[in-house]
This record gives sequence, structure tokens and C-alpha cells, in this order.
Amino acid sequence: MLFVLFLSACLLLPHQPQAWGFFGHRLLNRLAVFTLPPEMIGFYKTNIEYLTENATRPDSRRAVVPGEAARHFLDADVYGDSALTKLPRSYADAVAKYGEDSLMKHGIVPWQVVRMKSQLTEAFRTRDADRILSLSADLGHYIADACVPLHTTHNYNGQLTGQRGIHGLWESRLPEILAANYDFFTGPAPYLDRPSETIWTTVGRSNAALDSVLRFEKELTAKFDEDKKYGFEERGNQTVRVYSREFSREYHQRLAGQVERQMRLAQRLIGAFWYTCWVDAGQPDLDKLPTQPSQKEQLRLAQEAKDLQQAPMATVPGHED
Repeated sequence: MLFVLFLSACLLLPHQPQAWGFFGHRLLNRLAVFTLPPEMIGFYKTNIEYLTENATRPDSRRAVVPGEAARHFLDADVYGDSALTKLPRSYADAVAKYGEDSLMKHGIVPWQVVRMKSQLTEAFRTRDADRILSLSADLGHYIADACVPLHTTHNYNGQLTGQRGIHGLWESRLPEILAANYDFFTGPAPYLDRPSETIWTTVGRSNAALDSVLRFEKELTAKFDEDKKYGFEERGNQTVRVYSREFSREYHQRLAGQVERQMRLAQRLIGAFWYTCWVDAGQPDLDKLPTQPSQKEQLRLAQEAKDLQQAPMATVPGHED
């Protein structure tokens, strides 16, 4: 019952068209907390609002922080056939082979997850509560992005196939209206023996689903008249054009639970990476850490939010709409 009430509350969160959406990223970080073992869950539950509220912070930085945009995706198709089995797992090796400018243009999400895994492990090792929370929130975001099929292709918004808008349909619209019926009980987070291979396998799984993501939308579009494919809904004080519920539900049905499976995968992986970092750091006693972010951390977040609001929007490479 508590879970149902929590999920219902999450469904009332405002919608924004970024990655899994404002709703999706917050939901995944929050649910991941409940996959953790007893030794971790106390600290994470105490700070669950921090982890939830800051789940979308990486999206807020995309257009204003240099290098941020590339951390959310990987255009696997630009590297040719079997790219996901051939790309170097070491970021240094990838830079040597392709050049950093090329990597940043086409995305670095699996390398970013591995980099942050090391950073979070070190934060646990040094018992730095503020850094544990900040890195956990951000790491959860990038792991979730790696579970999105459209984050693995240069055709990220259907712009190359006449399907512009499919990005928001798959990862924001469908969860927004249907996630109340998803099963998010995934069991306890497992320890990852090879976290680097895990995230690369995850990106490969996401990429393998891409064909159906694009094909089913195109088939449905041919079936639906324009006025049936789209509708209008109230968002705050605005009336906005959205994919109709009829179109969204039929698309979801054709995908045979794909969005739910990928959200479950993301939730489980977020918890697994958090857990693996803690174990690799020697399983420090989290009950001895401060029970909430320090005043310094709160001031840092407030200043970051102010800086982001005032910063000029920058042109970012790839996946910009």
C-alpha cells in the first residue's frame, strides 16, 4: 500500500521532455533505494528526497556545462557494424583510437558510468556523505539513460526517418500515463563482478530494441489520422500538444512491455551500481554518516541552480532536441 501511494504521488510530478522525463528519472532513483541491503538502505532512505529531487540535475546542466551533453548517450551506429563489441572499454584507448572530439560528439555514456563508479567507490571509502549523495544521484541518471534505446543512435529523435518526437513518446509519454500499472518489484540489488561489461551490455540491449521502437511507431502512424495521433492536454497554465492516449496505448501494446522492462532494468542497475561501489569500498558503516546533506552541500546546490538559471544557453553536440 505504501508503494502504491508513493507511485501515485510520483505520477503527479510535473512532466518535462528530457530523457526519461522529470517523472521517470525521479521515479527510478527513488525506487532504486528499495533494492539496497539493510546496511545501506537506512542512509539512502533518510536521504531519499535528495536522491529524488536531484535525479534530473544532469539534464539541467546539459546546455550550460561544457561536456555534459555527451554523458547521456552513445551514437553506436556512427561507428559501423558490431560497434558495441569493438569499441574500446577503456576511455583512454577510445580517445587514442577516435580522438576526444569525436567521442564527445557521439556520446560517452558507458564510459561516464564507469568513471562515476570509481568516483562513488572512492566517496564511500573516504566516508564523504555529501559526495556519496551527489554522485549517487548523478550516476543513477546516466545509468537510466543507458537503458533508453534512442540514446544509442544518431537518429535519437526520429529526425532521420520522419519520426520527430518519438524520443519523448517512448521515454516520457508512455511512462507518464502507464507506469502506474508497471511492476517495479525487482528484488535486491546484485553485486556486479564486472561493472564495465555490465553497462556496455546494457547499452547493447538498449540498441537491440531500437528497430522495434522505430518500426512500430511508423506502422501506427500510417494507421492513425493526424487528429487521432495527437491531442491536447492541460499542463499547468498551458494547453500543449501531446501524443493521444489511444495512440500511446496501442504503441505500448505493440512494444509488448518494452518500456516497463527497460525501466525495471534501470531501477535494478542503479541499485546494483550503488551497492557494488559500497562493497568495493570495504562496506563502510553508513549509519555513522550524517543523516542529511550538510549546509555546505545545500548551499552548493542552491548556487548551482542559480548559476544554471543565469548562464547563457550553449550549443551542445548531438541529441539537442
